Amino acid sequence: MIISRRLDVTSHASFDAHEQVVHFEDAALGLQAIIAVHNTQLGPSLGGCRIYPYARFDDALNDVLRLSRGMTYKSALAGLPLGGGKAVIIGNPHSIKSHDFMARFGEAVESLGGAYITAEDVGSAEEDMIAISSATSYVAGLPQIDPTSEGVAGNPSPVTAYGVYCGLKACAKHIFGSSDLKGRTIAIQGLGAVGYALAQYLVHEGAELVVADIHAAALERAEMEFGSAVTIGDVSTIHAQQVDIFAPCALGAGLNDVTIPEIKARIIGGAANNQLAESRHDMALTERGILYAPDYAINSGGITSVGYEYFDRTGRNPYAYPLTRARMNKHVEGIGQTLENIFQFATAQGIGTGAAANRLAEQIFRAGDSDQAKIATSGA
Repeated sequence: MIISRRLDVTSHASFDAHEQVVHFEDAALGLQAIIAVHNTQLGPSLGGCRIYPYARFDDALNDVLRLSRGMTYKSALAGLPLGGGKAVIIGNPHSIKSHDFMARFGEAVESLGGAYITAEDVGSAEEDMIAISSATSYVAGLPQIDPTSEGVAGNPSPVTAYGVYCGLKACAKHIFGSSDLKGRTIAIQGLGAVGYALAQYLVHEGAELVVADIHAAALERAEMEFGSAVTIGDVSTIHAQQVDIFAPCALGAGLNDVTIPEIKARIIGGAANNQLAESRHDMALTERGILYAPDYAINSGGITSVGYEYFDRTGRNPYAYPLTRARMNKHVEGIGQTLENIFQFATAQGIGTGAAANRLAEQIFRAGDSDQAKIATSGA
């Protein structure tokens, strides 16, 4: 039996006018989850289900509050008529999950009546979304029924990587005058599903990589596939490599008082969420002459992928064109123009690129203008 209670988080440091935050628990199954709905001005909130062994309950609460807020901003800048939400499940994903466990979490999602749509995130995968879908229709990221088709369903990680790749090309054009990444040196921190796919795009274009990951198998795979195009770096110093671009693709808060003075790259852009340890680090990067691609702007390919899949599967297409994979990829390519808009706005206002992205996103979602959200990128 699942028990739910709404949490009063108005005094929490990461509270940002969240619409609702609910704690769910099933003692028999060992389920302990938090779902945070940040904002639904543009549409129902959509955000992944993160499964992680948080040391403290407040660590989980802080994470879900920050991540759900970020999803609101991400969907707005991505040109999606969706709001921001997130779920976290406390526990080790390698030992706690089962079909019944995830289905019970699906019941928690269902109880919110469509205010929150869940999807994949750290610790969850397609098979988990299938289990969740047995208890609720408010789930995205389900696999393609026909794997040979060109539909929009399936694993969003490659789409996230493609968006980061497009974003890095826009950053290179802004800093170096050309979007061509051939011969550019790029350090990738984290070779998970997104980081590895990004590496494939970059190597294919002729970039030279330095990569680091805590898992030896990922590094061995990279050496085998990429050969001389890749050099193995150390996870503790990957940010300080003498490269053109640094791409954080692991966990967040990696841009902080310790790492920023050590960064030699001219550009930072990667798939990790919440890369800035504190908002003031945005301006710290600007003052050092480093172009920072705000994380939720450059890594929005994933939310676009699951958004398209959900719209298509539920018959809720908000666009004036059919939801094909080619059209979805064109939408994702709009990340480049979105970033250029952010960079120009930041320069004009004399602020950091992170603050610029926030202001542009707020102009969209605070007005509740879903039509403006749909044209926020040139690809939509």
